[in-house]
Amino acid sequence: MTGDARAAKGPMLVISAFLALTMIFHFAGAWLIFRLSSATPLMLSVGLAAVVTCLVTRKELRTLGWRWGSWKIQWLNYFLPLFYAALAYGLIWALGLGGWYNVDFVQEQKESYNLVEWSNAAVIGLHFLLTATVSFVLLLPSVLGEELGWRGLLVPELSKLMPFTGVAFVSGLLWAVWHWPLMFMGLYGMGEATPFLYQLAIFTLCIMSMSVVMTYFRLKIDSVWPAVIFHMSHNVFLQKFFGPMTEGNANSAWFLDEFGLVVPSVLVVIAVYYGRRGSREFRAIKT
Repeated sequence: MTGDARAAKGPMLVISAFLALTMIFHFAGAWLIFRLSSATPLMLSVGLAAVVTCLVTRKELRTLGWRWGSWKIQWLNYFLPLFYAALAYGLIWALGLGGWYNVDFVQEQKESYNLVEWSNAAVIGLHFLLTATVSFVLLLPSVLGEELGWRGLLVPELSKLMPFTGVAFVSGLLWAVWHWPLMFMGLYGMGEATPFLYQLAIFTLCIMSMSVVMTYFRLKIDSVWPAVIFHMSHNVFLQKFFGPMTEGNANSAWFLDEFGLVVPSVLVVIAVYYGRRGSREFRAIKT
């Protein structure tokens, strides 16, 4: 066995064990969605697969990237999804692909907060504040569980076998494929508003673009926390604020959320930027 083959054997064993366990645990997590009406167990199953992989392969748990790292980078990963979500939905509203704002949703929030006497603007502001703080923090357990697997374990192991671009694309594609069964079952997506293959392709583009950014910061500071914060921020602002706050029309499903064209298109631009940085910086580190 050559030196390169011996060097690749360790990461390949870890990756194979992780993917096998992720697939096994996926069935249990998907079943619990029906039992509990929550995706949290499914997301936690990825982290469980990572931890069990470490135990089975005698890989230290500290290698999953627990160190906090730079506060500047953590704040950047909080605000970056807010930036591209606001930019994407600003384009959607400006181009008439969806309307600002959904009056029915705002009325629901008034009743939910028991603030029916407040103005719409005040309730929108309050909802944004709570989305950016309370709702954001509540996502931590499930997103941390998922990111321990994809970025905590998988990305560093892949980086031992391939260059940055390959790491970002392979980990991103695996992450996207992990979501596909939920889309096949009709648990995730835009229903029948647009063709299923369109949703699948656009969603995969979105996820793989996110992966480039998250892979860059995971390797940049050897920490899983930027990916956790980025993932939480992406989910909370799209799913809890910009998406429901947008008034849909007959064609909106083609453009909204992770299954429509606009958000992934903006993300592609950001991914190209970080992809070029990652290819340059990590190639320089290895040479």
